[in-house]
Amino acid sequence: MRRIVRIGMDVHSEQFTLCVLEMILGQEDVLLAHAQCPSSADSVADFIKVLCGQQKLKQSDLICGYEAGCLGYSLYRQLKARGIACVILAPTTMLSPLGKRVKTDRRDAYLIAQSLLHGGYHAVYVPTEADCDVKDYLRMREDHKIALKKIKQQVNSYCLHLGLPYTEGSKWTKKHWDYLHHLELSTLQRETLDEYLETFAYLSNRIEQLDQRIEEIATSEQYREDIKKLECFLGIKTYTALSICVEVSDFNRFPTAQHFSSFLGLTPGEASSGDTVRRLSITKAGNQHLRTLLIEAAQCFSRGHVGYKSKTLKARQEGNSSRVITYADKANTRLRKRFYRLFYQGKNRNIAMTAIARELACFIWGMMTDQMDPVMV
Repeated sequence: MRRIVRIGMDVHSEQFTLCVLEMILGQEDVLLAHAQCPSSADSVADFIKVLCGQQKLKQSDLICGYEAGCLGYSLYRQLKARGIACVILAPTTMLSPLGKRVKTDRRDAYLIAQSLLHGGYHAVYVPTEADCDVKDYLRMREDHKIALKKIKQQVNSYCLHLGLPYTEGSKWTKKHWDYLHHLELSTLQRETLDEYLETFAYLSNRIEQLDQRIEEIATSEQYREDIKKLECFLGIKTYTALSICVEVSDFNRFPTAQHFSSFLGLTPGEASSGDTVRRLSITKAGNQHLRTLLIEAAQCFSRGHVGYKSKTLKARQEGNSSRVITYADKANTRLRKRFYRLFYQGKNRNIAMTAIARELACFIWGMMTDQMDPVMV
């Protein structure tokens, strides 16, 4: 008879804590072993080899698991390459102990093993290595954008500190740059400001170079067709479209559009009891990066009149099938109408934008799963 054994791993950069549990029908779970080992897949493989010898187990009886975290997918892939079954557990879906909790690595490993043994978890989807590599590249570009934003804030703060804030219009225009370069400052003050501006220029140039590389990646055979489809929507250009493709990887893993919007954390929470129904703000429990990109894309629906298509949007739609273009046009029209309706009803702008982003996510799911049913406009 096949034995059911699960290994919970609490993983850190320096060491792993392992807990081995076995399920025996009609009895409590049996603790077979507790151990600590260096943080490497080889150490885990050696531990499993010794365990199988001592407990007379087959490697096929074992499944390892660890919480999603700092190691990403690397440990998962390394164990799979060694023929060891492994899953990554979504932390928010795991079993949690009742009452006061004492948190230690040993207890965490035990809890992970329990979740594996009794099915109290949802496994994290593991994308392809190619998608992971592109995702990391896009996230790196986003880090550069954050650094650029910080430099802008530092320049503005420094000018304010000197009592010379710019008040003559929009910042970071040619007029603003001329103002910064012609400020009358002491030698050291000018040197300080120039260092800030040099860093700003460097980051701006780097982002332009990164965007060119992203355009090249987007034209590869693997992503070209999906990106052309996604660019038919208002507010979605190459960077956002490629991010959607690699962050989601497989849209068919979501059975409905509602499941996809939940993955993005765009669905409202709820705290109802009895006859009282209380809706909360969005859960923000999913992919933060994509959620931010879609909310930014939703801003485009607040501009222009209903049914208007710019030359840029028409150019992006060229080369797609009439079915895809019709679906995107109906979505764009519907979402514009909905924004203006919510806005004139007095809804908070941020709430309206979030609602548009959620519905846009549903339209994206329909396009990418080829479920482009007729849209009511």
